[in-house]
Amino acid sequence: MTLKTRKPTGKTPWPFILMEGGEKTGKSWAMAELTASERIGRAFWLDLAEGAADEYAAIPGADYEVIEHNGTFRDIYDQLTEVHAVAAKAAQAGELPVALLIDSMTAEWELLKDMVSDRARRSKYAQKLLKDDPDAEIKPAMNLWNDAAERHGRLMRLLMTFPGVVVATARGKEVAALDNQGKPIPNTKEYKVEGHKNLAFDASAWVRLSRDTAPRVIGVRSVHAGVRPGVDKPVPAPSFTLEWLIFEVLKCNPATAQARDYVQLTPDPVETNSVPQTSAAAPPSVADRARAAVNRKAVRPVTEEDGQRAATMRATIEAESVSREDLQAVWKSAGDLPKILCDEIRASAQARVATLGVAA
Repeated sequence: MTLKTRKPTGKTPWPFILMEGGEKTGKSWAMAELTASERIGRAFWLDLAEGAADEYAAIPGADYEVIEHNGTFRDIYDQLTEVHAVAAKAAQAGELPVALLIDSMTAEWELLKDMVSDRARRSKYAQKLLKDDPDAEIKPAMNLWNDAAERHGRLMRLLMTFPGVVVATARGKEVAALDNQGKPIPNTKEYKVEGHKNLAFDASAWVRLSRDTAPRVIGVRSVHAGVRPGVDKPVPAPSFTLEWLIFEVLKCNPATAQARDYVQLTPDPVETNSVPQTSAAAPPSVADRARAAVNRKAVRPVTEEDGQRAATMRATIEAESVSREDLQAVWKSAGDLPKILCDEIRASAQARVATLGVAA
């Protein structure tokens, strides 16, 4: 193995801006306004369940093309792949940067959630429940959520490596705060961006718009902005425009900007589980590995996905047609959950087994 390194370029990457807020706060207006800038080239508007793309073209100077799609994730992804290629050609030719405007990422995640629900209802198990009760609640299995997350991840990789300017909107609002088990905390609220949980992480700049206060720059990934996380509060921007944020705050220079150097992490197809061992260290025993796994489960926090998996397992346990084999499968699957949920699910499964008249 030869060590491979390189010196960092220090160049400002093309921005991926998340602009979120409540209804009627000017998110779409700000995107259309950007296309009037003399520093932006071709602009493409992807309208997802908003229906505002045509209307905002009436803003003085607005100049963009509406991306047509049939509403399916596959077609949306294919269209964005084509725009990515157009932006790459423009960047290579030294032309003005291409702008991609998405309204909204909230609708994108809602589309994927609907796909999960539809697939769950088509499963053999769900069809049995729906035959007896057409209004029965169907809890999607974890593999379906994983498929949705994979699709979202592919889309985000396109946006994060886009060789131009990306601006995406999302809805944001205060909601009831939830504890680690997904239950509401009385008299407590938290602000939430509606979309995939990693949306704000993946964006390089995060802006919040409101009807009551000036736009605020919540956070940016930049050496030029001078905002220190955990030290400086979100910065109000009474004269906010996307052009100001991109070219003045982020110091994006189309002549030197580059797409993020994003390398997708993939398992080694040959030695997926291979871990080199030194001659001085013996491999851990089975008991050591088991103790380590228990410790990791005990300290791992409960995530939203954990809560969804647990909810699916509870629904299986409580189903009238549940079999011993179903309960055994739930028992095994619960082993991947944090300890607090694992213990709860396994206790419920054991109690349900008892009602079937079989040994636990």
